[in-house]
Amino acid sequence: MAKRVAFAIPGNLETRTGGYGYDRRILSELRHLGWQVEVVGLGDGFPLPSEEQKAAASRQLMLTPADRPVVIDGLAFGALPEAAAALQATRPVVALVHHPLACETGLTRDMALRLRDSERAALAVAHRVVATSEATADLLVDEFDIPRERLEVISPGTDAVPQAAGSGGGRLNLLAVGAIVPRKGFDVLVEALSTLADLDWQLTIAGDRGRDRAAVERLDSLIAQHRLEDRIESPGTVSPERLAGLYAGADLFVLASYFEGYGMAYAEAIAHGLPIIGTTGGAIPRTVPASTSRLVPPGDSAALAHALRDILTNEQGRRALAAGARAAAAALPTWVQSGAAFARLLDGLA
Repeated sequence: MAKRVAFAIPGNLETRTGGYGYDRRILSELRHLGWQVEVVGLGDGFPLPSEEQKAAASRQLMLTPADRPVVIDGLAFGALPEAAAALQATRPVVALVHHPLACETGLTRDMALRLRDSERAALAVAHRVVATSEATADLLVDEFDIPRERLEVISPGTDAVPQAAGSGGGRLNLLAVGAIVPRKGFDVLVEALSTLADLDWQLTIAGDRGRDRAAVERLDSLIAQHRLEDRIESPGTVSPERLAGLYAGADLFVLASYFEGYGMAYAEAIAHGLPIIGTTGGAIPRTVPASTSRLVPPGDSAALAHALRDILTNEQGRRALAAGARAAAAALPTWVQSGAAFARLLDGLA
């Protein structure tokens, strides 16, 4: 008998973010394992859809056949508590939580409260909840009252990739990877780097510039204000080939996220054997071992600048962290392992 699952996803599955990347790879692994996967498009507007967008997404969900489980990506799931309740009466419903919606940086207090209440109601009716890290799972237990027995942690996988060769001397190449949105803290990073103009470095920020116009304008304004146009490049989304080249030529990975539900870009940097400067936001300390990194409190540009100066001026320190990353890379889960774990979860529902 064929194994079938519906995977409901808002927006464009091809969007280059960690969350959509997770979805794409899990879908690929499930198909490789013999699952027939129906991708259900839920439309745009999430996590704050209009009433019309919510109604259209709910209709799409209710059209899925009742003979298979439905996995709903958390970007939409938390905004659809009524649809989740209707679905779970006739089929297994799985919520895939990359990170709680209310943890997004830049929300007003009212928006955050509304998202928290909506997601709590939706998660209460899910048969199973998949979290992408132990830290996110703990958060769902502590703040959303999800019973631990209904939770499954399935972390993102990583691919085997070449170790970064670095710049080879001279100006040090810094790399940051992430969409230009407030949660990634690029404004904090620029403020920190503005105090390090006496050092020889350059930064490339590889990430979508189309998600949040205000965040992009703030980033560009700060770069211009501090006269760092010749030091910081923000090319937007880059091809996989160019991104691989950026990792290969990097000497240091830096990302000032306020919160991460797992931190796929950090894990990718570890896989490439890069030393890391980051923050303690969300799951980052569990994803990024101390042997690979210097982590500072989110939003603290002075602490970030201090950590950057220390590592940029200390070749031996960079080498030690890079060695730690190479050792830690061996313990990262693979996509084959993550896909197999998701398949076991679905088998259990059947």
